[in-house]
Amino acid sequence: MHQRSSVSELAERLKRDLDRYSPGEKLPSSRALVERFHVSPVTVSRALAQLAAEGLVVTRPGAGAFRARPRATETPAGDTSWQEVALSADGTAELVPRTVDASGVTVSLAAPPPGVLEFNGGYLHPSLQPERAMAAALARAGRRPGVWGRPPLEGLPELREWFARGIGGGVTAAEVLIAAGGQSALATALRALAQPGAPVLVESPTYPGMLALARAAGLRPVPVPVDPDGVRPELLADAFRASGARVFVCQPLFQNPTGAVLAPGRRAEVLRIAREAGAFVIEDDFVRRLVHADAGPLPRTLAADDPDGVVVHVGSLTKATSPSFRVSALAARGPVLERLRAIQVVDSFFVPRPLQEAALELVGSPAWPRHLRALSAELKDRRDAMTAALAAHLPHLALPHVPSGGYHLWLRLPDGAEETALTAAALRAGVALTPGRPYFSAEPPAAHLRLSFAAVAGTGEIVEGVRRLREACDEAFQG
Repeated sequence: MHQRSSVSELAERLKRDLDRYSPGEKLPSSRALVERFHVSPVTVSRALAQLAAEGLVVTRPGAGAFRARPRATETPAGDTSWQEVALSADGTAELVPRTVDASGVTVSLAAPPPGVLEFNGGYLHPSLQPERAMAAALARAGRRPGVWGRPPLEGLPELREWFARGIGGGVTAAEVLIAAGGQSALATALRALAQPGAPVLVESPTYPGMLALARAAGLRPVPVPVDPDGVRPELLADAFRASGARVFVCQPLFQNPTGAVLAPGRRAEVLRIAREAGAFVIEDDFVRRLVHADAGPLPRTLAADDPDGVVVHVGSLTKATSPSFRVSALAARGPVLERLRAIQVVDSFFVPRPLQEAALELVGSPAWPRHLRALSAELKDRRDAMTAALAAHLPHLALPHVPSGGYHLWLRLPDGAEETALTAAALRAGVALTPGRPYFSAEPPAAHLRLSFAAVAGTGEIVEGVRRLREACDEAFQG
């Protein structure tokens, strides 16, 4: 058996045996453990050292190992999240150089080498994409009269109406623009709402592609921490006051990367805080159609609860279809809509009409709800397979939240772990990972890892990928 695997397995077995001993009682000698578990003295020594590091045993040179006594008092865990705001919310008007590090984006776009399992992908595996339905929709769209002509600059009225119904809350087709994918819509919104050099509030952690967009526009991302219930309103209010920002970018549903859903009690608070700050909220509703089968009813969009035009909504078809099916919606109320429209027209004129017509054909076909139902069930199965494999093989990687939507898990690595070392070791083991550092606009509170379960062929590859990841962890953490 692999030496490092033996260390972890022996440590787990010793943990289970600890209840046999009273606090302060001596454990069996190293020689006895060698004979009992049929492992080497080095394995025993490393396993005991691991338990000592976790505060479960105490080793005394020449005397042996003893079960640790419980601490007399437990010090409550502090909350240092406020430091992310304090360290980054510099209110000066210094312009930000528009140099862009695209590595956090390309890691989920580039195909891995042959034989490497793709735990870093940001899109559905071809087996999950509605390829036949998309092909049929494209064929039908190609036969529509005028399909190669110019579309309305704002988008086809029927497609705008379809997106408006999905947003809800009385949003009308007249308040929707069709854009070329969520990334393009986010870029338009950021340019419309913030001038170069201005701060923009972002969730921490958050989507690296959005951070890259902000920096490309010369904006200064200011992080606002999230927890399992989404962004923390009290820190959002602090960040608005400290930075003077007039824009907050939010993913209230299955946030990337944490998977958090903004809690019902926080939704109105976020809108109220932004309104009092005279600020806009960009709602990136990117995976509403990647809900898992056990999720239950989804909350409304933030835009549906916002009659005052605080929210600029971005929604997309791409995540639920194909990376090449780049059709999205940009919705807003009030004068800002005209600014959004002007920037989009200048940047791209319009989304190609054949693609818009194909989108209409797809979402209007019986194949569309069938695809969403099948995708919902498959994503749940994949999520469950990955969480079970992680619990069995890598229990020391913390999984604070299991999402009920989206396509990935967000893991916290052990204290002192190095993301770069693990990523390199994993690639050698045959699995591509996404390190956590690019998801933070300031100093991260800990090392993290994002694992996608949607970009591989099925649950078999998920289990195999976790096995390879265990090998990489053994190498990176104990090598």
